[in-house]
Amino acid sequence: MSVELVLATPLLLLLLLVAVQSGVWWHATHIADTVAAHALAAARVQDGTPAVGQQTGERVWAQLGTGVLQQARIEVTRTAAGTRVEVRGLAEPVVPGLRLPVAATAVGTTEPPP
Repeated sequence: MSVELVLATPLLLLLLLVAVQSGVWWHATHIADTVAAHALAAARVQDGTPAVGQQTGERVWAQLGTGVLQQARIEVTRTAAGTRVEVRGLAEPVVPGLRLPVAATAVGTTEPPP
């Protein structure tokens, strides 16, 4: 009985941690999506710039919390035809040694000047 308990308990705890880790990764992915959408909205408007999109993305990331989505890198590119925002980072680790990557992309047309 004690051997089964010694083997089953760590496995049960590992399964529980994996379930929690997947929830944290899912939440971090939604944060990255939100950051990308807000950065895109700021960068693609008539007077928008990649710098404004970058600042907006960093501000939204700071407001949502930097604990779940860690080491986020926000890249904003804007051309006359379109604007693209890529957000990459890591989900907060729950399972020791497991660092899951998070990525989100938002693309839209750039609004033409008046």
